This record gives sequence, structure tokens and C-alpha cells, in this order.
Amino acid sequence: MRILVMAAGSHGDVAPYTGLGARLRDAGHEVALAAPETFRELVGGSGLEFRPLPVDPRGAPSERKEGRSALLARAAAFIDRLGDGLADAAAPGADLLLLATTTAPLGWHLVEAMDVPSLGVYLQPTLPTREFPPVVGPARSLGRFGNRVAGAFGQRVVDRLHTGAARRLRARLGLPGCSPTARRRAQERANWPVLHGFSPTLVPRPADWREGLRVVGNWWPHVAADYRLSAEVEDFLRAGPPPLFIGFGSMAAGQGERLGALVVDALGRAGVRGVLQSGWAGIAADGDDVLTVGEIPHSHLFPRMAAVVHHAGAGTAAAVLRAGVPSVPVPVTADQPFWAGRLTRLGAATRPIPFAELTAARLADAIRQAVEGGALRGRAEAASRAMAEEDGAARVVDAVAALEDGRQLVSFTGPSRPGDA
Repeated sequence: MRILVMAAGSHGDVAPYTGLGARLRDAGHEVALAAPETFRELVGGSGLEFRPLPVDPRGAPSERKEGRSALLARAAAFIDRLGDGLADAAAPGADLLLLATTTAPLGWHLVEAMDVPSLGVYLQPTLPTREFPPVVGPARSLGRFGNRVAGAFGQRVVDRLHTGAARRLRARLGLPGCSPTARRRAQERANWPVLHGFSPTLVPRPADWREGLRVVGNWWPHVAADYRLSAEVEDFLRAGPPPLFIGFGSMAAGQGERLGALVVDALGRAGVRGVLQSGWAGIAADGDDVLTVGEIPHSHLFPRMAAVVHHAGAGTAAAVLRAGVPSVPVPVTADQPFWAGRLTRLGAATRPIPFAELTAARLADAIRQAVEGGALRGRAEAASRAMAEEDGAARVVDAVAALEDGRQLVSFTGPSRPGDA
């Protein structure tokens, strides 16, 4: 089967699909991954066909301090560019579309035009539930009724952001008019299957979700079987006690100098060594007890850390838990406060420090709690053992096999009433 996976966003929004795609390829499928151009090397290195999307993830809504209207305008501009890119990526054809959280609202129109089956492969629990508030927004629960209402309102906001892009995409595809809200509701009525690639250990499946929504466990970024840490990294790790890892991934662009100084100060106060990941912020520092690195697979580095300071993106939060080490979450934006709160409630992380409130003194205190607190490590190790029993990628392979056999085929179902369009 020719499978096209569509993902857009930052590194954490794309990397997990390289591992998922590799597993599907190993199961005998031809797999292409559509992603922003900046991830061409990442995708190619996993052995998958790469189809570029004309969007720059650095231009997507981020941690910048700007008003709600400005953020929504930037989000709409990102979505507008994404529509044509998804259509171009789908032009060579596919037998099955796998749609990420960020690509599904436009991908549904492609599914209709191409008349092929599709699956949702989401990294976040974005569907409304009474059990927790929307993953993007205030992390505080609004109560069971309030959580559900807020989730539904969030979906309407997403629908509005996609209105213009969806209209242009449907015109390009020769499809009749259909609003994003009507398209989404049609998917829900058809019980469109969505497999969620996070651990039920961290977020159990909400009891009020419809039948087609499943939580299957993480799919991890592809790492070559012969990958080894560099001699420089190995020498540093062996030169003393386990260090602390500090990285903010795709966050805090342009704040590298400030963060580097802050982190070195915090490490000195806490009396621990540190591995700093440069990331998009460009963090760097020198010293006998500090090593600055670029991209290194979390699976090879995190198990050797005393603790991990991170922005609490979905993938990084899961990788730290998988390694069985404590977290010091410093959420910046979007869904990061949600994942930070989940780690803390699980007992595997210190209390989150909002990025805007980060100081060397607060970070040093949290580092000491993480490194010296045996209870945090114990909870993290227990979660790691539970996650080791999960295989999210295998569940997706199984679902694709079921679709191929026609056992769970979900085809397009249009609006049932004229007023839906």
C-alpha cells in the first residue's frame, strides 16, 4: 500500500513520524512523509520518501509575546500556505493518508477528493473531553462541564482559522462548498478513527471519547541501528557523575545568550554538571562542567542523565519519562503547560516553571529537587517500565492492515443536511 503521512510544525511535530513511517515501511508499505522543507534531511535519513511542504515552522505561532489577534493572524497565514502544499504533496497519489493534528483539518478535503481511506495519527489529545481542559490554553481544570465546553469552543476556533484555506483548497480540488465545521462534523459522524501516539501511562483514554478515538502509545523518532554518541559526548559523560540535560527544542529562538548565562548560573548554584542542547534558541556555554551539543537522539542520551530540564513538548516529555529520569518542566507555549502538568501529577517531575518566570534561582531549586528527590526518580522509573510494554507504532501497523483488508474502512461521508455546508 502507498501511504502518505502528512505532518507540519516544529521538530517535535515531525520527528515521531519518521519512526512510525519506518515501521510501516518494514511492514511492506511504500511510505512518503510530507513535512516542511527544513526536515528534508531528517526524513531522508529515516529512509522514507520526502515530499516538501512550503511552510517554515519558525514562522508558526510560537512563544512570542504578542496579542491574541496577532497570534491568530500568524496562524491563519501558516495555514494558508499549508493548503496548497498539502495538495501538491498529495498529487503523486497515495492509497492511504495518515493525518497529524496539524494537517487533518485540511487533509480531510484531500481525502474526499482522492476517494481514499485515512487515519488520524495525533500527538495530542485535542478532542473535547470532560476529563481535562483543552491542551492549548490554561492548564487549570474548568470542571467536567467547563472542560467539555472549552474543548468544543477550541474546535470552533480551529474551524475559523481554516475557513479561507479550506475554501481555496476545495475550489482547487473541484469540490463543492463545505465549511470546516461541516467537514469536521462529517468525520465525527463517520466515527473517523484517530490513533493517539502518546502513552496511556501519562494520559489515559478519556471515558467520554467516541469509539473511534484510541490511545495506543508513543511512536518514537527513527534512529539508525548503528548510531553511537560522539567521542566528545562519551568522554564528558564518563568524566564525572551523571549530568543534567537542559534544552528547549524549537522554543525561545534568539534567546540563546540569555539562557546560556542563566543555565550556567543555575548549574553552579545546584552544584551539578550539565549538557546543554543548543536548539533553535542557540544556547551555548563553555566550562569544564558544561558541554554544548546539537541534535542527539533522546533515546541515547536521556537514560544517562540525572534529570532533564525541558520545554515539555509532547515528544520530549514522553522521551524523558521513557528514560525513567525526573523532569524539570519549563513550558513555553501551546500544549507544553498541559504535558508539564501531566508529568507533575504523575509524580515524575518538579512543579513546572513557566518560561516567562524562569530565573537562575528558581531553576537551581528545581534542579536540586529533581536530582536529590528519590521519589521523583522512582515514579519516573515506574512509568518507564509501563511504557516499555507499549508499542504505539505496532498498533498503527495493525490499523493499516485492517484498513487494507476492508475490516475498518472509513470512507468520506458528506454533510447529511444542506444546512451543514
